[in-house]
Amino acid sequence: MEYTFTLKYRLLPADQNVDDLIGRLGAEGCDDALVGVGQPGRMALEFTREAESARDALQSALADVKRAMPTAQLFEAAPDFVGLSDVAQVVGVSRQNLRKLMLSHAASFPAPVHDGSTAVWHLADMLDWLHATLAYQLEPVTLEIARTTKQVNLVKQAEQISPASEKQLRLLVA
Repeated sequence: MEYTFTLKYRLLPADQNVDDLIGRLGAEGCDDALVGVGQPGRMALEFTREAESARDALQSALADVKRAMPTAQLFEAAPDFVGLSDVAQVVGVSRQNLRKLMLSHAASFPAPVHDGSTAVWHLADMLDWLHATLAYQLEPVTLEIARTTKQVNLVKQAEQISPASEKQLRLLVA
């Protein structure tokens, strides 16, 4: 199968030579990635990778990038964090339609990971809900990659939990 996903990295000041990084990425097997460097100190790699599973595709890309840029820090795997407009685009409906669904199914609609002036959800949670609740037909590859990028991001977030806090918090948030 072919999987499309994006890995976003923070670069150290020593790794600011984009031409050098692109050469190293190509040498380590990342020739299936488009490189974006719009923001100083950041790099996004959009992969289109052949693999047996989304997990295999992501893990091989993460390993290839780690060899090419060992000091780069992954801060997000996408697609994962989305707003209503993003989800609407993925499933082929309007944002307004999705908002109506959110309001009419308030009790079962997925909880956002951030709720403020703009709410943000995990794409996998939204797709799973749309499929289970409303029988939306979704591309299996889209759902698989969304579930896998969510897991990568959760692992990145979990790295920040202090061991002392983890035990107490697990009891309180469960």
